[in-house]
Amino acid sequence: MKLRKRLTILSSITFGVIFLIASTIIYGLFYKTNETSVIKNLKKTALVTGIYYLEKDEQSLQEHNNIRREFENLISRDDIAVFDEFDEVAYGKMVNDSVIRPFDLNQVRKKKEHVINTRNDFYYGLYYADNQGDFVVFVKENKDVFNTLMNRLLYILVIVLVLGLFIIYLLSRFLGNMAYEPIQKIIDQVRQKEIDRLNEPIRLQQSYSEIQELVETYNDLMAKASETFVIQKNFINYVSHEFRTPLAAISGSLEVFSQKDRTPEEYQEVASRSIERVKELEEILNNMLLLSGAINSKDFMFFRIDEIIWNIVEEVTVSLKANIHVDFKVENVGLLSVKGNEKQLQLALYNLIENGLKYSENKPLSISLSEKENKLHLVIKDEGIGIDENDLPYIQQTFYRGKNVGDTKGSGIGLSLASTIFKIHQIDFNIITSNQGTEIHLQFNPPLF
Repeated sequence: MKLRKRLTILSSITFGVIFLIASTIIYGLFYKTNETSVIKNLKKTALVTGIYYLEKDEQSLQEHNNIRREFENLISRDDIAVFDEFDEVAYGKMVNDSVIRPFDLNQVRKKKEHVINTRNDFYYGLYYADNQGDFVVFVKENKDVFNTLMNRLLYILVIVLVLGLFIIYLLSRFLGNMAYEPIQKIIDQVRQKEIDRLNEPIRLQQSYSEIQELVETYNDLMAKASETFVIQKNFINYVSHEFRTPLAAISGSLEVFSQKDRTPEEYQEVASRSIERVKELEEILNNMLLLSGAINSKDFMFFRIDEIIWNIVEEVTVSLKANIHVDFKVENVGLLSVKGNEKQLQLALYNLIENGLKYSENKPLSISLSEKENKLHLVIKDEGIGIDENDLPYIQQTFYRGKNVGDTKGSGIGLSLASTIFKIHQIDFNIITSNQGTEIHLQFNPPLF
């Protein structure tokens, strides 16, 4: 059952039950109030009847006439019976009424009053002590008016219940459609999504806070899933791209070499070339393993980032004869201790420093560590060719190389791998570039893992 229909039915049932309970209470209170009013009037009538019949000998003519007029205005003699102590009707014309039994007369004598409620009439019995003896006065009133009022109230309540249920049903459907509208928009947008557009967020112009929270949670999840798909796709592309060249070179060398006998020197040359290609494959495999580890690794620990930088500086100074200026301005030494995977961060920083030297033709490069707002900032600045403005949005994609790199060798994996590692370690990564060089800005945030 759909949520909208379910909400409509539940709201209608809820309204029906609440209205039924309220109607029962209203009907019961109205019935009791009317019954009390009728009994009160009958009690007055019974008292006037007793005075009229039994106090006549103690009243003046004028007093008796006044009581008689009031008596005649109140009730007909056909609805009166005054019983003596022998249960005989002494006054009134309500003789042989099957409703009034000896039990009822005894109840009046015992409790001083007694009410009988039948389907068509109300009876009220009053004990009246007089100098002539002890009497029981019974008066009766027809329930036609009373039943008519109660039936009208019942009809009104039933009509209101039916109309209320109908209105609540329509209103619930309207409100259900209104509440379900953003959910339907989400469903429509999700159905239209393609696997290569998972990173595109779901957008709702107006929504409830709970739905908006759901959308934001979904968008965050899809952004992470999209990143995972991109990483996996780039990983596969990297494997096929990087393995193809050395394997093709090894295969081609062996095919040519096997066509005829060779001299020992030629054997040695082919073996040397093959070993070089195998070393390339080993290096590629190591990068693959590191990239895979960057995606799935959970073995993070604390280490000193300045020690990693000094190790890299020492290595490239020797191997590339680089000219690097290092400037550390960090008063809070605790900021230098970061949490993450030491090998991955070392690889990422090495790639950035190597790129800065490679694309600047080994011009001087500066590395600075500073403290801003209790966060560690690292800046790597070179004097190279910079990155073209049109290339900047794509430079972190795997295998993408700028149009101005010329004949400088590169695979297009270093910056992409570094970006992935920084993202896993929650390090803000920003590139500022011009034709006079490039600045890499890194901000180390407190670890969230």
